[in-house]
Amino acid sequence: MIKPDRDLLTSSHWGTYRVEVQDGRVTGMRPFERDPDPSPIGPALVDLLDDPMRIKAPMVRKSWLEGGPGTAGHMRGQEAFVQVTWEEANRLVADELQRVRREHGNQAIYAGSYGWASAGRFHHAQSQLKRFLNCIGGYTSSRFTYSFAAAETIVPRILGTFRGFLNNQTSWESIATDCDLLVAFGGIPLKNGQISQGGLGAHIQRDGVLRAKAAGVEFVNISPLRSDIDAAIGAEWLAPRPCTDVALILALCHTLLVEDLCDDEFLARYTVGMEQFSAYLLGCSDGVEKTPQWAAAITEIPAETILELARRMAQSRTMVSVAWALTRQQHGEQPFWAVIALASMLGQIGRPGTGFAFGYSAMNNTGLNRQQVNYASLPQGKNPVAEFIPVARVTEMLERPGDAFDFDGTRYTYPDIRVVWWAGGNPFHHHQDLNRFRRAWAKPDTVIANDWCWNSLTKHADIVLPCTTTLERADLALTPKDRHQVVMDKAMEPVGQARDDHEIFRGIAARLGAEEAFTEGRSPEEWLRWIYTVSRQRAAAEGVEMPDWDQFQRDGWMEVPAPPKLTVMMEAFIADPDAHPLATPSGRIEIFSETIAGFGYDDCPGHPAWMAPAEWLGAAAPDELHLMSNQPHNKLHGQMDHGRVSQADRPDGLEPALMNPRDARTRDLSEGQPIRLHNARGACLATLRLSEAIRPGVVQVATGAWWDPDPDGDLCRHGNPNALTPDQGTSKLAQGPAAHSCLVRVEAFEGRLPERRAHQPPEIVPRG
Repeated sequence: MIKPDRDLLTSSHWGTYRVEVQDGRVTGMRPFERDPDPSPIGPALVDLLDDPMRIKAPMVRKSWLEGGPGTAGHMRGQEAFVQVTWEEANRLVADELQRVRREHGNQAIYAGSYGWASAGRFHHAQSQLKRFLNCIGGYTSSRFTYSFAAAETIVPRILGTFRGFLNNQTSWESIATDCDLLVAFGGIPLKNGQISQGGLGAHIQRDGVLRAKAAGVEFVNISPLRSDIDAAIGAEWLAPRPCTDVALILALCHTLLVEDLCDDEFLARYTVGMEQFSAYLLGCSDGVEKTPQWAAAITEIPAETILELARRMAQSRTMVSVAWALTRQQHGEQPFWAVIALASMLGQIGRPGTGFAFGYSAMNNTGLNRQQVNYASLPQGKNPVAEFIPVARVTEMLERPGDAFDFDGTRYTYPDIRVVWWAGGNPFHHHQDLNRFRRAWAKPDTVIANDWCWNSLTKHADIVLPCTTTLERADLALTPKDRHQVVMDKAMEPVGQARDDHEIFRGIAARLGAEEAFTEGRSPEEWLRWIYTVSRQRAAAEGVEMPDWDQFQRDGWMEVPAPPKLTVMMEAFIADPDAHPLATPSGRIEIFSETIAGFGYDDCPGHPAWMAPAEWLGAAAPDELHLMSNQPHNKLHGQMDHGRVSQADRPDGLEPALMNPRDARTRDLSEGQPIRLHNARGACLATLRLSEAIRPGVVQVATGAWWDPDPDGDLCRHGNPNALTPDQGTSKLAQGPAAHSCLVRVEAFEGRLPERRAHQPPEIVPRG
């Protein structure tokens, strides 16, 4: 690699930074000069590069090393590790893969690896793992994401694609120019906008919403949390009961229908199924008319407020945004479908500044006006194994091998998994009902993890392969989600015996006779040059000029010019639906889907519908609260939970829990005291924070605290809310996660707080 005659650079999912190095060690990271609103999260990595939680050599769980695969799986997470050499680690992994492939077939290998390990285009852990496994016969895969699995399944049935529109949403500039009213179901949480997949150079969400406000756009925040829109916006706050947004949306649709506020011409030209949906709204199909009065009893939003909002939306140039979080509830398919129906009735889709959007500030790239370039990435090859699971059904897969499950109109069978391999993610962060998950996690013969620190995944693995951080290897941040493309410099040598994922898999592939297939004879630097060369060719075909390799390395970054025309989602379809039909059976927006109706699912009919979750406030006992487990503001998922930014928010070591003072008074609780949240699934500790900015009946605990289970029970001592959340599919259609349909009880924690071990490494013992 060319040694740059400039300050070193790195890029991450939460921003780009200049890297300061002294005597071969990274001493600091300062924000990229092009970033007007840098995230404070990234620089926390500096303190963690060589701290006690760093994994510096290959490790094997003691019982597994002594007894072989399948030994004492129930001890994962409670047992000491033994350090081994890379040669032995490679042999152990290769031998186990050979055994499982021979005795059970490649479908017995599950490569979950859901996560955000690196912004790099080459050192992307999932791609490296899946390329390696494809070179030796494949693996059981997962389908979709925890972020919005329900939307990934249902929106293509309604619009023909989900990702295609997700990546081309109406820009903030268009909203500032052409919108009067932005109604945000789930708010516009700027904390989430700190991140973007594949790296980012400049944070634009705060500027986008402030510019829209300055231009006169009015905002309505529909969320149990007032903070889901920045206080500077002065948004109107409507706080419905959690998981009742669909009832509210249906009542808005009902008002538009009965008051003749629909755009009938739009509905006739661009949609199908309004007749069936209208019958449902009027109660013809189920005997229940979806009036504002009906919705008021469910949502606790006054009927008059609902009426006024519907009329205001019809009289304004209106954008309707629906947060990704709304998919993560039982029947999570319905909010997105209902919002699309509402926007169709308003008739403003495909026009500048109006229509609907999938979650402004869900990530930094939402609403960013940018040129789409299909940059190259590491080819993963073809997976010969057909078996897969919906991403959030891991526990059921491990519990019920051979059992059938429904998904998107087809019935499948859970495979019998013997090896679980995770690289670049942490299922003990993303998954629900962690106590049940831990019991299922004991079933596989072997769990392998590539990671750089002792988080909850690595502590629950059998073989731990230590990998480098982004600062210990060279890479490229080439992403269509941002205008800035950045060189990721190697700033220091790897700590201890850590290796990058490519080198880890190359070593194992060599033992299996697959090294040439895995590397194609290329070194990492040659792969980087190949990725850049192909990306440059693709960019040129799309009218984007990129510098040659040497110039890019010298400069360190480039900015792709913004397109001359502001992005307006679905503009081409609206301009000419015959020339640009949607990839649906009708070629139109499917407010009613014959396909979905034909599946015959009792939990997902053929049109948007209100179905009360099995667990929600409408059926709660008087002392139960609805738990909101939303994204944290001080980390990306669970990454760097042990870093200074994350730790600054919890001086006593417990995750904060936000509660309305009214709920605290009825429980005799006070600000700052330790509390215990619990239900039938488990319990977790937290520190109480009181605020009028959360609606009564709700308690909020952000995800991301590393799971720290009490060995004597089901208590997370650190504050991970997924000790409490239900592990159930959104519906038979999508089988997505339903974490937000969750009720808990809250009480004062009595006695001395237990020792927390989330940020302590496991015991390392000599070989015995």
